[in-house]
Amino acid sequence: MAKPPRYPSKIAFAGSPEFASAILHRLQASDFPCSLVLTQPDRPRGRGRTLSANAVKAAAIQYDLPILQPASLREEGVVEALSKFAPDVIVVAAYGLLLPKQVLDLPTHGCINVHASLLPRWRGAAPIERAVMAGDTTTGVSIMEMERGIDTGPVYAMESLSIAACADVGELEAELAKRGGDLLVEVLQQLRANPDLRPTPQTESGICYANKLSAADRLIDWRCSAEQIASQIWALSHRMPAITRLKEIQVQLISASPEHGQPGHGAHEPGQQVPGDRKSILVACGEGLLRVKTLKVARGKGLIMDAVAARNGYPDLFDEKSIFTTGAVP
Repeated sequence: MAKPPRYPSKIAFAGSPEFASAILHRLQASDFPCSLVLTQPDRPRGRGRTLSANAVKAAAIQYDLPILQPASLREEGVVEALSKFAPDVIVVAAYGLLLPKQVLDLPTHGCINVHASLLPRWRGAAPIERAVMAGDTTTGVSIMEMERGIDTGPVYAMESLSIAACADVGELEAELAKRGGDLLVEVLQQLRANPDLRPTPQTESGICYANKLSAADRLIDWRCSAEQIASQIWALSHRMPAITRLKEIQVQLISASPEHGQPGHGAHEPGQQVPGDRKSILVACGEGLLRVKTLKVARGKGLIMDAVAARNGYPDLFDEKSIFTTGAVP
């Protein structure tokens, strides 16, 4: 009788964005390459709204892997196709679709998720951005066994990372993906050596949820502290920049920092520009001052510019009489 294959011999991968693509690349370079990819359907992108492949599909094409792109894993034929493939394990990373019980139970060795937080903190869809917006100083990545609850499964391994070690949220995401891929391969190696290895249940303390980002998350409330607003801007700069407005002109704030060592806003109301040198834009907040570094004005070519260029290009907007207000322009 032939010996059973070493764990795992057939791996399916489910993921969609750049974060997941980095995990897939890491697997393909390891002893655990994937043989099937699930990813979300092509979406319209860009000004022309042309249907475009996501990062995981692009990687799967590069490796000439078969691809499934259901809008839901409950679609007719999806479970049948997966059953025919008969995976030993399904690796999931930022897939964006819920795995029904039929799919979770399908692999011989279950489903393993690469999640960008230190579970049980920030279960859910947007763990990286929520950690930054909350002012966390540390985040990380967890390798967990999936179950029906949202990111509730037991954890094989975790690795932490200082948020301040990264220059921006894009770099933070890339570093978490790199560490997640390496940690996943380590876990798979451990499981190959010891198939009876069991993950550790999550603690019941410190549970919080990273809800999916919405348009409302982009709106800057100048009544908040400069620290909170700077964290919001930092967290959202990568994909959906925080927005405010000046004289009904929408402004995206790309980078900013709380101004340490400066007095409070005093007589200035939240959102009001505070006198400073011509090379900066200082804004009064509910607590403290915010120094705006780069921004994009919805006027002209709408390019990202620094504070000097903004002041020189739009002197009617960036003066002490113009007040930043909350809300998107209709």
